[in-house]
Amino acid sequence: MDIDALAKYINQYGFPIIASSSMGYIVYFVWIWVTTIVKPILNETTDALIELIDQIRLLDNDMIRLTQKLITVLSMRAKK
Repeated sequence: MDIDALAKYINQYGFPIIASSSMGYIVYFVWIWVTTIVKPILNETTDALIELIDQIRLLDNDMIRLTQKLITVLSMRAKK
């Protein structure tokens, strides 16, 4: 779109109408971009994060069990 056509539209409809229409298009474009591109990526990332948190919990439980076993073995050795 060249400057003359833009000036003609602003002269015909007024600046507030053209500005609000442009802003509406920008909001629509961002909404479509977020819902089609960003949201699926965030869902995948959330799933990966949940899996990692589960693995960390399992490792933490294993560390607690190993610590308890080590404490038991050391206390049994100390009694002998």
